[in-house]
Amino acid sequence: MSPATTGHALPEPYPTAGPGDVLERQTLLRVRGRSVAWVPPLLLLVAIAVTDYNTTGEFRIISWIVLVPGIAAALCGVWGTAVFAVLSMGTYTVVDSAWPHQFQAGLPDFILVALGGILATLACAVRVRGERRALHMRDVTDTVRRTVLRPLPPGWGGLEHAGVYLTADAQARVGGDFYDIQPGPHGTRVFVGDVQGKGLGSVETAAVLLGTFREAGFHEADLAVVAERLEARMVRHRAYTTALGRADGDRFATAVLLAFPADADADADDAVDAVVFGHEPPLAVGPSGVRRLPVAGGLPLGYRDLAPEGPPVRRVRLDADETLLVVTDGVTEARDREGRFFKVAEEVRQAVAADPRLMAPRRLVKAVRDGTLRHCRGHLADDTTVFAVRRGRGTGVERREGGRSPR
Repeated sequence: MSPATTGHALPEPYPTAGPGDVLERQTLLRVRGRSVAWVPPLLLLVAIAVTDYNTTGEFRIISWIVLVPGIAAALCGVWGTAVFAVLSMGTYTVVDSAWPHQFQAGLPDFILVALGGILATLACAVRVRGERRALHMRDVTDTVRRTVLRPLPPGWGGLEHAGVYLTADAQARVGGDFYDIQPGPHGTRVFVGDVQGKGLGSVETAAVLLGTFREAGFHEADLAVVAERLEARMVRHRAYTTALGRADGDRFATAVLLAFPADADADADDAVDAVVFGHEPPLAVGPSGVRRLPVAGGLPLGYRDLAPEGPPVRRVRLDADETLLVVTDGVTEARDREGRFFKVAEEVRQAVAADPRLMAPRRLVKAVRDGTLRHCRGHLADDTTVFAVRRGRGTGVERREGGRSPR
């Protein structure tokens, strides 16, 4: 999973395999922006020729020059490999005939060198084609990822925020976890969740829910209506996938929906409205410690038929500088060697007590991410999302003191 450290995403400490390896190799083979992939095969070519030229008798290594196109095939492009194949044949001819009265490898080894050059060029063509396909797939998955986990500007909606997403599958770059912030005329809404299952079906479901959240979160004044819209959309999507005959027609999602009321609501400067859909309630991390928000956990999205009234909307007061932390089950279900779960609340409590600066969203997310990876030794059992958010500094207190802070 390799985003840079920004206002909304932190770097993944364990690089993913696949297309990333292609880019890493290309970076390593460039010096000051110029490719040096031709240097290793050229050095090998010269070394073999010089060594063979300075040996006498029947000890001849000129036929080893067949290795040169093979090395070029792994590092250079198709044309570069073809050039080294021709150079190898030419060098072989010159060096092998330099001492006509000594032992010569002759035509059989020349055929070996020529055949090796041809096969190396073909192998290079296959390699380059595969790398282009891998890079194209990476571009596709990155586009999907930006759709599901779109970049969030710093201070978006008047909130300080930070988030990190790690996939359990080293080959994947996107999964069913999601988070987003939607500012609007009725305040700023935050949506964090986890779609059940894996694969493209979970990505599709996450995209469906986020699309609904972005529209309803902007237009609807009542958070309960936003929650109802999300539930209705989940039910419609399940009906659609079932009608297609897909095996994932019973998919559901757990989520946390938060609302930071608009500036006009003076009584809500230090409050947040919360709806929980079968998810772990957020943790409030502040100077007074770590506490779990007292919000009732409703059923996951997609199960409204079991509880038609829906989950309640709870308004919770927040202390000054308190940060809300929401994690998915990739964190809470991370296990160590003895099979013990990661106790995120306890770990955060100890970390903040040792360093109060960790209350800031950016530092808090990094601490939880690193703690989770240490606990499970980097072997994530599920996709993992850590998201932290709080009101921007100077938005509530200044108003109570008579000032207005622009959004």
